Amino acid sequence: MTAPTEPCFDIAHLAHVEMLTDRFDESLDFFTRVYGLKLSGMDADSAYLRAWDDYEHCSLKLTRADTTGVGHVAYRTSSPAALARRVAAIEASGYKVHGWTEGDQSHGRAFRFEDPFGHVFEIYYDTVWYQPTAEVDRAALKNTASAFTGAAPRRLDHVNLLSDDVTEFRRFMETCLGARVTELIQLDNGRIGGCWFTVNNKTYDLACTEEHGRGKARLHHVTYATDQREDILRAADHFLQNDVHIETGPHKHAIQGTFFLYVWEPAGNRVELANAGARLILAPDWQPVIWTEADRKKGQAWGLKTIESFHTHGTPPAQAEG
Repeated sequence: MTAPTEPCFDIAHLAHVEMLTDRFDESLDFFTRVYGLKLSGMDADSAYLRAWDDYEHCSLKLTRADTTGVGHVAYRTSSPAALARRVAAIEASGYKVHGWTEGDQSHGRAFRFEDPFGHVFEIYYDTVWYQPTAEVDRAALKNTASAFTGAAPRRLDHVNLLSDDVTEFRRFMETCLGARVTELIQLDNGRIGGCWFTVNNKTYDLACTEEHGRGKARLHHVTYATDQREDILRAADHFLQNDVHIETGPHKHAIQGTFFLYVWEPAGNRVELANAGARLILAPDWQPVIWTEADRKKGQAWGLKTIESFHTHGTPPAQAEG
């Protein structure tokens, strides 16, 4: 039994993801009218969106661009001192550093850096808490952030990025963010096919899977969590009614055990609704669950085979391996 990585809680949680779209108006309509996120604000280039129980002003920053994919991934630290510790660790790591930005309407000063595959990350502490501006958005229950309707997702859950070398990406996450691996795929060729990371006691808040196309800094998907599985079943009918491309699901993942549904928003970015139930990683000496290539060929938890586009489609588009 290998020695575990001691939990490091300098990073509190995944805070927001910036998604790029070349069909801004259609994407915004999807995320607000169909997917069920709430619009907190806008500036010249971006819409600031959140789920009904996200406490921050923004958990999805939708930005107008000439491409698709991810602009950056943001984490909030647990304190100003934790931010300083993480910045020092990142600066000493040898990974590419972008430096400080002044933030935007959703948070204060942030420190940006980059993984070896071109994905940009930022960390910050000072944030803007969501405040309802209309009575219809004010929650009747004081322990939720805002009102909700229908099967709207409750909170940002995780993001999945693609890389050519998951082992190197793992080193980046452990070094820069103090993340722990909860589950991984060990391929027959010796490579790691995927890693699932946590910075707290959630089962995971970021996954990295192997790039099967000739792309760089690509996004696999962004996921929001629902309260229960039935919300996802109702959402599937809602997506069908609104001519949304349902890629796969509803079904249950073998890895992490989440109940899932994947769709493509109008610009082609993959978006998931998921329900992980009550599963948490409470053990400080947690050992990663290892899935073999033979395990993965069995398909998902109840036998559904993983469809080909799940391995090849990412954003921005790239030529798939032949």
